[in-house]
Amino acid sequence: MPVDTELYELLGVSPRATEEEIKKAYRKKARDIHPDKNPNDPNAATKFQEMAAAYEILNDPDSRAIYDESGMDGLHGGGAGRGMDDIFAQFFGGGGGGFSFGFDMGGGPSFKKRNDSIIEHEVTLEDLYNGKSVKMNMEKQILCTTCKGSGAKGNAKPKQCSTCEGNGRTFVKSHMASGRISVSPQKCTDCNGKGEKLREKDRCKKCKGSATVKEKTRQEIFIEKGMTDNQRIVLAGAGDEEPGVSAGDVVFVLQVHPHESFERTGNDLLVKIKITLSEALLGFSRILLTHLDGRGIKVTSPPGKILQPDASIVIRGEGMPIYKRSDQKGDLFVLFDIEMPTEEWLQSINRQTLEKLLPPKKPEMQPQPEIVDEADFEEIDRENIHDGDDDDDWEDDEDDDDDDMYTGYGAPEPECRQQ
Repeated sequence: MPVDTELYELLGVSPRATEEEIKKAYRKKARDIHPDKNPNDPNAATKFQEMAAAYEILNDPDSRAIYDESGMDGLHGGGAGRGMDDIFAQFFGGGGGGFSFGFDMGGGPSFKKRNDSIIEHEVTLEDLYNGKSVKMNMEKQILCTTCKGSGAKGNAKPKQCSTCEGNGRTFVKSHMASGRISVSPQKCTDCNGKGEKLREKDRCKKCKGSATVKEKTRQEIFIEKGMTDNQRIVLAGAGDEEPGVSAGDVVFVLQVHPHESFERTGNDLLVKIKITLSEALLGFSRILLTHLDGRGIKVTSPPGKILQPDASIVIRGEGMPIYKRSDQKGDLFVLFDIEMPTEEWLQSINRQTLEKLLPPKKPEMQPQPEIVDEADFEEIDRENIHDGDDDDDWEDDEDDDDDDMYTGYGAPEPECRQQ
């Protein structure tokens, strides 16, 4: 019976568990307690780190044997009094997972970086609003099942590399500007830094001595409602395998396409809608927009409410679903752009009758300046007004109309770019 069973308890296995049982328990636990799967648990990262460290020790026959015989102190030369936090800090550099623990040829601890696969996955705003399941064919590197990751045929053993004489590195000479010769070590290319290699006739026929082969897999990711741009979806242990290193993760990073109508800021949405001059003056009752889930959103303005240029309203609860609380949503901000009549329309009606219906024109300035110059009339785009000007913004200092005749008019807008 091992002198210490804490690492076995972290994985939820018996001290008599086989290597396969330990690996199976790790994969299951990695999925269950991964920080990305438990965003509301502040201790999720620590739990995952401790569990991963336990697996790295128990998955290696040498380190497991030392642990069973002497506990954690045996792995660190009898460092009595050290807690689990200190041990994990040494394993992971204080920064979490991603490393594999083993022993080098001299018996000391060595660290190998785990190979995670980072994949950018393009999504639409509709995908993030409605949620989506995506299945895809992938290819991953797995340990060769014929040689069980040894790269050798049968019971063949690797021999010491003659190039580096078992050191795993060679020395390269280079001439310096002063005429002196510099000698620097580099990884042996003949044995890939291992210090030993298999003879050609001893290599596994399936993997040709590489210890790994390619395998096609079918993966599925779930894009949950309310996810955001650059959010990560992690498939724990679904990445490439290599001898002595636990399988890496496959990490999908969401990349959101800009939407032609909606813009998102946090859990809120913003959309710009054109209305006619008649609707601005006399009101409207119509479907203003088609939402991201295909629903039409109908809005009715109250009688007597005149919409000013750049007016905006807010429709509560029609924004983005809140991540992990998809029954709740942010708000939808609607910016109105008043579409003025065309010159063709003006020519088709009686101008005198229209002039009587509209508010009177502003009177001439009184008193008039002594000198009055006639100026030319020329239209330009608003976007061109600031070209070449200083950074100071031109703002209208007049107070906004506080008349809020129905819920939402005059509501503050989210800080996001107008489309």
